[in-house]
Amino acid sequence: MIDVVVYGATGFTGKLVAEYLQSAYGSDGELSWALAGRSLSRLESVREEIGAGRQVALIEADAANPESLSAMTAQAKAVITTVGPYQRYGEPLLQACIATGTDYVDLCGEVAWMSQMIERYGEEASRSNARIVFSCGFDSIPFDLGVYQLQMLALERFGEPIVWVKGRVRKAKGELSGGTLASGVETIEAATRDADYRARVESHFSLVPGFSGPEQPDGDTPYFDDAVNAWVGPFIMAAINTRNVHRSNALLNFRYGESFCYDEMQMTGTGSRGKRKARTMALGMKMSNVMLGVKPLRTLLTKTVLPKPGEGPSKAAREAGFYDILFVGKTSKGEVLQYAVQGDEDPGYGSTSKMIAETALCLVQDKASREQLPGGIWTPASAMGEALVTRLSQRAGLRFVPDAPL
Repeated sequence: MIDVVVYGATGFTGKLVAEYLQSAYGSDGELSWALAGRSLSRLESVREEIGAGRQVALIEADAANPESLSAMTAQAKAVITTVGPYQRYGEPLLQACIATGTDYVDLCGEVAWMSQMIERYGEEASRSNARIVFSCGFDSIPFDLGVYQLQMLALERFGEPIVWVKGRVRKAKGELSGGTLASGVETIEAATRDADYRARVESHFSLVPGFSGPEQPDGDTPYFDDAVNAWVGPFIMAAINTRNVHRSNALLNFRYGESFCYDEMQMTGTGSRGKRKARTMALGMKMSNVMLGVKPLRTLLTKTVLPKPGEGPSKAAREAGFYDILFVGKTSKGEVLQYAVQGDEDPGYGSTSKMIAETALCLVQDKASREQLPGGIWTPASAMGEALVTRLSQRAGLRFVPDAPL
């Protein structure tokens, strides 16, 4: 049985995951892993390029051939998939993993698709003991685990959770993934033609079937946030991360409370310059959404301007990237807590490839017992919590900082 299969290993991000596994675990005879994709010749090239030996198996598998996916999942403990957009290519692999009881991790930020998959396959995954974990990259691990760690600290110190957590991106350097942008474009296209799909995208609780929580804060309008002493503007990943955080809360039996509120925004500085930057950011996001909602403009942008899936920054650019996210909140009694999560490479590629790899290994090695974590569709925080924090701190270049200064 193979411990971990990297499906999509010939793509840009998939190859980064393979490079990381080779550099971090290539000499570890106890870990077995494999590369999978549509072309054996291209897989052979990747294996040679990353310096892996023949002990790293190659598996030919294609989303258009369900039998090949079943054959792959039947011989794996866990599958890492970087093949998106998931709403176009993801469901056959998800079905195969559930049918064979194989763990599954992805980089999905497509909320409506995730919502549909939870409704269709949640109970089936529980029965088959397949542990399914969506959103195991920059969206949404640093945010999901940051809120989780802040809430656990609040419960430990004050005996009660934070009622409203503010996630604030203080600094970040890196390029937005072409795959992420492609998924976003797919989502916008689907939402323009399907009212149900659009409702799933817009609902803060679309990943919590049967639950309707309190009205959530407005994360789109710029304002001066006294909690962080800075102007804040909209953050592009908030529409994904906020939904995952609310699902974590539900899967943790509402440990954050049923009236829990959460929003994410980006800090832009103090004074008039910070104000202008926040307002410019908000205007830019509104214009982008309008343009992507018009088919001719969307086609023009995707063909000529936006980075395409399979493209990405150089190694030097990835290593020069970073991010720093602050989480601030108060309990119902007014006690204030702060927590930070920081990454040592660019968020969309370097850090993401390490995070998804370690998430899969956390399932296989740290949560190997199905009694510890049974089958179902999970989030990173609800599935692994402190075990994943420890792994990411020790191996993936993340820092989790309690009582972080403003």
